[in-house]
Formats: sequence, C-alpha cells, structure tokens
Amino acid sequence: MAVGGRYAGKVVLVTGGGRGIGAGIVRAFESGSQALVQELPGTVFMPCDVTREEEVGALIADTLHRFGHLDCVVNNAGYHPPPQWPEETSAQSFRQLLELNLLATYTLTKLALPHLRKSQGNVINISSLVGAIGQGQAAPYVATKGAVTAMTKALALDESQYGVRVNCISPGNIWTPLWEELAASTPDPEATIQEGTMAQPLGRMGQPAEVGAAALFLASEASFCTGLELLVTGGAELGYGCKASHRTPVG
Repeated sequence: MAVGGRYAGKVVLVTGGGRGIGAGIVRAFESGSQALVQELPGTVFMPCDVTREEEVGALIADTLHRFGHLDCVVNNAGYHPPPQWPEETSAQSFRQLLELNLLATYTLTKLALPHLRKSQGNVINISSLVGAIGQGQAAPYVATKGAVTAMTKALALDESQYGVRVNCISPGNIWTPLWEELAASTPDPEATIQEGTMAQPLGRMGQPAEVGAAALFLASEASFCTGLELLVTGGAELGYGCKASHRTPVG
C-alpha cells in the first residue's frame, strides 16, 4: 500500500492484513481510517500463500510494478493453535507452524531486502511476548515466536551496513478474532477471556490499533532503533504471579 500521514509517500507491504492485528497495522499506516477497502484508497489487497516462495516473489514483483519501490515490510501473518499438551502435538503440525510463523517471515524478508536496501527501508516482524516468557500448552507456537525474535536481532546486524533497520513487536493479549476463536475452543470461554483480561496490570486486553501505532512508530520515527523487541503487552510480563497448582506428593 502507498501510505499517507506520518509515513507519507512510502510503500508498506503487510502480510495477514485482512483482519486482527494485521488490519490494525494497515489502518495505522493509512492515518487511522476505520475501513480496509472502501476507505483506504492507497491500499491494495493481494492474495498470497506466504508459505510458498514463488507466491511471495510474485507478491513483491506486483508491489514494485504497482508502486515502483518498497520501503517497509511487516511480517504479520501467523497462527496460534488451540492449547495442546506436548504429547498431543505432532512433528507434522509443528513443521506446518514453522512454515507459516517463521519460514514465511524469513522468505519474504530475504526476497524484499534488495529493494529495502535501495530505499534504506525497514522490516517489522510480529513476534509474541510468549517467545520470551513461555506459555503453557503451546510449545510449538512459543518456539516459532522465540525464533522470530532471535532472527530479528541477527538480521538487524547483517542489514545495518545497508542502512536497513530490522525490529520486532511482541504483543501480549490483543483482542482479535483469533483470540476470540481460541477462547471459544476452551471449556469455559468467558472464564478464558476474563483470565486473559486480568493478565495485564492495566486490566484490559490490547487493541489491534495499539499494535498498529507501534508499527507506525518503528517505521516512521524510530530511526535509531534496530534489533529492538518492542513489547506491547499492558505490562503482562511484570511482577510475580501464581505459577504452580497444588501438587500431591508421590510415594
């Protein structure tokens, strides 16, 4: 999309921009409009399976054909599976999650870098707070997001010589359709939502628009920031909490 407002004249490619956090990011770059198609005249939505390198290459080529240059890539497309104990997971499902959450980020970034170097642009990866602090019944997801954060820092070192900044945003509990779907898959959705709400000292979940504002800041104003992990969490990682349940001694 061609951007207005604080990042005027720039071209930003956002994956997974149709809903949730991705939609919040698109709106933020388009000066806070509340629609995604009718009211965002600078935005073009293009279908792409980000796990297929040939489709990602075509996406970049189409973007350059339409707009002539590329200034920012936001790797947002991803998925959080429902809660699963380790023995309920499979190597195949783990591989599929790696393809989407990690390798797609790598592929799009790799293919976009020659163009970002020309514009001295930047990359923003959407990671997760749980990549740093862990999460129960989510080992594959946590592993993919921890890897995204680590890769961000490595790429920041490699690309600094070209003036390309690479940062990531690690959201906590953001109220999105995916969060709602995950809650609905639990035995008591209302209790799950309440638990997610009270995990933050601020006493609420975040909104996609708040992640969008963080992305716009990193792209437009954080000119001396690279390799940064920006936590958008409402303080969920702060302080002590009840981590253990009652355990009956064995033997």
